[in-house]
Amino acid sequence: MIPGKYRSVSGRAASNVNCGLHLVIQASSLPEKNKVRFKQVEFKLNKETPSFPGRLLQHDLERNYSSRQGDHINLVSSSMPSFPILQRSSEEKILYSDRLTLERQKLTVCPIIDGEEHLRLLNFQHNFITRIQNISNLQRLIFLDLYDNQIEEISGLSTLRSLRVLLLGKNRIKKISNLENLKSLDVLDLHGNQITKIENVNHLCDLRVLNLARNLLSHVDNLNGLDSLTELNLRHNQITFVRDVDNLPCLQRLFLSFNNISTFESVCCLADATSLSDITFDGNPIAQESWYKHTVLQNMTQLRQLDTKRVTEEERRMASVVAKKEEEKKRESHKQSLLKEKKRLTINNVARKWDLQQHRITNIATNQDRKDSDSQDHCQNDGSTISAFPEETGSLDSGLTSALQGLSVTDTHLVEVDGDTLSLYGSGALECLDRNWSVQTAGMVTTVSFTFIEFDEIVQVLPKLRIKFPNSLHLKFKETNLVTLQQFNALAQLRRVDQLTVDPQGNPVVNFTLWKYYVLFRLSHFNMQKINGTEVTQNDMIMAERLFGILAHVASSELPQYHLISILGDARKKQFRYLLETKGKKPGIVNEENNDSKRLVGESTNRATLNYTTRDFYNEKLEEIKEKKKFCKIYIEDLVKEATEINMKNEALQKLWPQMFIELVRDAVMEIRNKNSYMKLCLQQITDQK
Repeated sequence: MIPGKYRSVSGRAASNVNCGLHLVIQASSLPEKNKVRFKQVEFKLNKETPSFPGRLLQHDLERNYSSRQGDHINLVSSSMPSFPILQRSSEEKILYSDRLTLERQKLTVCPIIDGEEHLRLLNFQHNFITRIQNISNLQRLIFLDLYDNQIEEISGLSTLRSLRVLLLGKNRIKKISNLENLKSLDVLDLHGNQITKIENVNHLCDLRVLNLARNLLSHVDNLNGLDSLTELNLRHNQITFVRDVDNLPCLQRLFLSFNNISTFESVCCLADATSLSDITFDGNPIAQESWYKHTVLQNMTQLRQLDTKRVTEEERRMASVVAKKEEEKKRESHKQSLLKEKKRLTINNVARKWDLQQHRITNIATNQDRKDSDSQDHCQNDGSTISAFPEETGSLDSGLTSALQGLSVTDTHLVEVDGDTLSLYGSGALECLDRNWSVQTAGMVTTVSFTFIEFDEIVQVLPKLRIKFPNSLHLKFKETNLVTLQQFNALAQLRRVDQLTVDPQGNPVVNFTLWKYYVLFRLSHFNMQKINGTEVTQNDMIMAERLFGILAHVASSELPQYHLISILGDARKKQFRYLLETKGKKPGIVNEENNDSKRLVGESTNRATLNYTTRDFYNEKLEEIKEKKKFCKIYIEDLVKEATEINMKNEALQKLWPQMFIELVRDAVMEIRNKNSYMKLCLQQITDQK
C-alpha cells in the first residue's frame, strides 16, 4: 500500500477543503509490459453547492494506490502511427464508466479513446503530452486534468461544452486562447505557465476560480465579464499595477503575493471592490513600507483578512488614526509643493524680465555704437549683440512659457524668509523693507540675498536695511550688475558686514583680480571674516592696504577742505577738526595714545573720500545743477537789464539837469520877490495841511 498523496490546484498545497469536487484514485500493478492497470476512480460532483465554503483553489485530489484484481486497460497500437488506442473491458466500463486516469504513464500524446462517450472525469497528470487532441468525442466531460505536461497551446476543447474544471497547470502555455465554447467553466487553473497577458476570458461568466500564479504577468486588466469570479490567484508574477478588479461583483479572495507592487496608487481600484474580503500583498515592495497596513485597511474597509491574518477592530482603529495623520502630511506636502512651484515660476518670471531688461540695455548701447562705426564695425556690433544675450531663446522653452502665462502681472518679484536668510528677487522686492516686520523675524535675519536687482537700486535702500535688520551680517549679490570697484563704496554705510558673497553670474566686477583686496581696504572698519566663502587672513589685509592706501591718501589730499568736511559724518567732522588743530603741534606734545587715534581717524577719513554716487542720484544732481544755472542766468540777466535802465536814466538826467537847475532857481526867485505875499501863501498852505 503506497501512502496517499495530496495535491492542490493552487500551488499544490495539502489541504482538506470541500469545494464540491472530490477525486479518489486507486491503481493496480502492471503484470504485463504492454498493459496498464486501470485506476479506480471515485468522482463526486456537487452541483447544488452555489458557493465554495473554503478556498476554491485549495480542493485536494486524494490518490490512494492499491492492487485490484482484474481491473485493467489495454493500450493497443492503432493503424494511425504514434496514436495508441485505449481499450477497457466491458466490466470496467460498467464499473467506472464516468472516469478514467492515465497518470504518470509517460505519454507524449493523448491516446484515442473510443466507446467512452460517458466519461465525465479524465486525468492525464504527470506525462509528456505536448498537444491536447483525440478527446473531442468526450462531450459529457466535466473534469479534465492535464497538470504537469508539456502543452504549449490550448486547443482541441471546442466540443467540450460541458467542461467545468480545466486544470492546465505546470505546462508551457504562452497565451490564453480557444476557450470560446467553454462557457460552463467553473475552475480554470493555468498556474506555472508562461502567460504574459490576461485575455480571452471575458465570456466565462460562470467562472468562479481563476489561477494564474507563477506566470509572467506584468499587469492585471481585461477582467470584465467575469461576473461569478470569487477567487483570483496571481501569486509569483511580475505585476506592477492592477485594474478592472473593481468590476468583479463576486470577487472575495485575491492573492497578489510576491509581485512588484510598490505603491497603493497602482492598486487603488481595489478600494472599490466591495465584495473583496481576503487579500495578500506579502512579498511585494509595498509590504515593506511602514504605512502599508494602515493604508490598505483605511482604503479597504471591507477586508476581513490581510496576508492570511484576520483583521481586528483595534487594527482598523489604528489604521484610521494613522491614515488621518498621513492625510494631513499629504496636504501639507501638497501645499509645500505648490509653494515651491509658485516660487520656481515667479523666479523664472523675474529672471525673464531681468534678461529682457539687460537685452534692451545692450541694444541701446549697441545702437549708440553703430552711429559712430563703419559698416565693418556695424557687423561686429551686430554679432556682439547676439552673444550678449545668448540665453533668451533657450531659456524661454514651451514649458516655461505656458507656466508663466498662469502668473499674474504682480508676480514679478519675490520676498522669502527662510530661517535666517532674507531672499529678494526682482526690484519690486525692495519695497518689502517698508513693511512692519516683527522684532523676532527681523532679529533672526543675518543673511540678505539680492537677485535680479540693479545694484544702484539696492544702494538706495541700504539705510532702510540697516534699520530694519540690525543683525544682518552676510550680504549676497547675484545678477545685480556689479561692474566697478567704486560700487563697493556704498556698502560702507551699513552697520556691520562679516561676510560678502558676489556671484560671478551677472556681476562682471569679480573678473577683476584685485576686487577682493579693494573690498577689504574700503570696508576695513567691518573686519570682514569671509569673502565668497574664503577666510580673510592678516596677509590679505596687509596686501589691501599696500595696494589701495596711497590711492585713498591722494584722493583725500586733493579735495578742498569744505568738500572733505561735507563728505564726512558729524563724528568724523569733529575728528577731522581735531587733526587740523593738532597738525601744528610738536611731536612730543601729543602722547602715543593720541598718535594711534590720529592714525586710525586718518585712515577712516581717507577711506570716507572713496564714496559712490548712483547713476540716478548723479542724474538728479545734474538736473538740479541745470536748474540752478538756468535760474542764475535769468537772475543775472534781470540785474543787468535793471542796471542798464538805471544807467540810461542817469545819462538822461545829466543832460537835462542844467536846464532844470536854471528853471528851479528862476521859480524860487519869482516866488520870494514879494515877501509879504510869499509869507501869506506859506501860512495858507500850513493851515490847509492842518
